Amino acid sequence: MVADQRSGFREQTSAERFTAAYQQLSPSVLGYLRSHGVDDPEAVTNDVFLGLHRSIDRIAGDEEVRTMTFSIAHARLVDHYRSRAARPHVVVFDPESDPRHSRSAEDQAMDGIVGGGALSLLGILGDDQREAVTLRVIAGLTLDETAQVMGKSVGAVKQLQRRALESLRRSLGGRSDHD
Repeated sequence: MVADQRSGFREQTSAERFTAAYQQLSPSVLGYLRSHGVDDPEAVTNDVFLGLHRSIDRIAGDEEVRTMTFSIAHARLVDHYRSRAARPHVVVFDPESDPRHSRSAEDQAMDGIVGGGALSLLGILGDDQREAVTLRVIAGLTLDETAQVMGKSVGAVKQLQRRALESLRRSLGGRSDHD
């Protein structure tokens, strides 16, 4: 800027001094804020000059107006980065564009039951044997509790469980204790 453009702040009224400061300094303030990556440099420039407007009467010389303007601009820049750091960066989740694909636990469990997993072997057992094994092994019930649920004696549940486990061993190619 040419020296005679910056002169004259002192001899004018507050409104004239502010207008002259805005016209001369706002492009530089805007460039300063843009060069530092402020998201909305125009809005922050307006904030800078609002701050300058409040204190224009207390500023005496041309250089003091310039210094005060860029002091306010720097403070607004620091405020901008602090507020940016304080708020999380929000990203909209679009499941269609997500390259990660992982099966849910529910899908994996259903595949274990339906798709040939260990639980699907229970299909070779009779109803009572399957019930005895699932209550004892999967549900974790005691012999007494299993017998009560099934309406059978403890001895009958033991026999059903033993026969079921032997059938499962044979179907897996294992040998039973009696072979």
